[in-house]
Amino acid sequence: MKPLVEGRPDDALLFTTQRGARIRLRNWRNREFGRAVKAAGLGGLGLTPHKLRHTAASLAIAAGADVKVVQTMLGHATATMTLDLYGHLFPDRLDEVAEAMDAARVKAIAA
Repeated sequence: MKPLVEGRPDDALLFTTQRGARIRLRNWRNREFGRAVKAAGLGGLGLTPHKLRHTAASLAIAAGADVKVVQTMLGHATATMTLDLYGHLFPDRLDEVAEAMDAARVKAIAA
């Protein structure tokens, strides 16, 4: 299996404190995330890491990403989990599928 980050063991921490220790969520949100949000002039929006994750998923889906791609991007165990959480964002594409199938049928008949 290929490591998640080249040159690092699979069990290595990806993000650490300056001393190499595990980051604790509350400390990170106060010391790093909150400061970055304020520095970007976005302090009044109520941004959280979870909201940014949801936004990333929404943008990927709006860009036409396949559910399996979104699953991988978010680290979900199954596509079912992704669909349960974000299924409402996948547009109803039945007409698009029907048109593509009809175009393939017409092409096959003409050949």
